[in-house]
Amino acid sequence: MSRIGGKNFDVNLGDLLVHVQNCTLDITDNTAVAKSRGVPDGHVDGEVSASGEMEFDTNNFNLLIEAARTAGSFRKLEPFDSVFFAKSGEEELRVEAFGCKLRISSLLSIDPKGGETTRHKVPFDVTSPDFIRINGVPYLDATEIEGLS
Repeated sequence: MSRIGGKNFDVNLGDLLVHVQNCTLDITDNTAVAKSRGVPDGHVDGEVSASGEMEFDTNNFNLLIEAARTAGSFRKLEPFDSVFFAKSGEEELRVEAFGCKLRISSLLSIDPKGGETTRHKVPFDVTSPDFIRINGVPYLDATEIEGLS
């Protein structure tokens, strides 16, 4: 049986198809236990956020540079939607992150010994109320984002 692995993922940043050396996407959900007189008594919804980091080789980083050149600078790049898609055999995973705003954290990582491509780390934050969808299922309930879009 074929399973999904890192090699199976295609990553789209807006209209740009890129290949990543490494990629993370983390959700922070501050939902908490409600207590009455110190005893658990349900829960309260907390604030949410999502962020991640992509690591590119220079060839794919150059695609991002061209997008920044078109925008006028890296900081002028508008937030875009990202799609992380993988399929292997019967397994399929599609994660969508909306309104991703990029930053650059590690511009260069040079190893004079060679043996690896130069890598560039690009963290991002999810900034849209549409937030995250996993196989088409939204992470946030529609009532939570009502009136925000």
